[in-house]
Amino acid sequence: MELLPISTPHCRIERDGQVVIVTMDRPEARNALSSDMLVGLASAWAYVSAEPGVRVAILTGANGTFCAGADLKAMGAPSADPEVQARAAAIPDFHWKGLLRDTAALPAKPIVCAVEGYAVAGGTELLVGTDLRVVAESATLGLFEAKRALFPMGGSAVRLPRQIPYCHAMDLLLTGRAVSAAEALSMGLVNRVVPDGRALAVAREIADDVAASGPLAVQAILRVYRDTVGLGEAEALKVSDELGWPVIGSQDAREGARAFKEKRPAVYEGR
Repeated sequence: MELLPISTPHCRIERDGQVVIVTMDRPEARNALSSDMLVGLASAWAYVSAEPGVRVAILTGANGTFCAGADLKAMGAPSADPEVQARAAAIPDFHWKGLLRDTAALPAKPIVCAVEGYAVAGGTELLVGTDLRVVAESATLGLFEAKRALFPMGGSAVRLPRQIPYCHAMDLLLTGRAVSAAEALSMGLVNRVVPDGRALAVAREIADDVAASGPLAVQAILRVYRDTVGLGEAEALKVSDELGWPVIGSQDAREGARAFKEKRPAVYEGR
């Protein structure tokens, strides 16, 4: 595992082959969001998008907690690290990029979320910005903002009703109540509930499955979804065809057919 130099004091970014593991690392504050953390997250997503050898990312939290939400004081204060301060100044809207809210800056590759412990308020908002979600059975989720007379600025008021049934989304958003892992699964908010302590390991298994798929196909599927939100079916299918046909004609597609015929694992190069 290689620790990447884009890590910050509150965000550990590591690469293991085709997988980047992003760990929110502020355990003394239950990994509550800070400017150091958000600069690290924004840097991680840019790296994942830009590096051709990276195919998938995992987002998790240190010491058995995912993220307890926003620490407004720490988010508003500049980093004590001059290098991180300079990066914050150089990344426009690094808060939104880090929170996966800036749709134009979303990673071009999937993010698998691995949740242990609390993933509440901003923690759930981060989860809603990811693509595949693994949650430990004793984890707690919830969007507490309305209960505190606040607003979910990470985008969940828009995204959540598009991801799960409307009534479930409004239940979470308007009551601000805590939700168990089992209930989150029943709502369709998460993919898998696993024994405590296993979220990262299972997320890695899923990430490895994604990494073994054709990268052009994976990235095109993500982009089609993102680019067609709000379009009618006919318009959306045009976008799908525009992005899908080059994948069908790629070298990777030919390699996939050969590997199937030869009964061996495919070796995809993203071409």
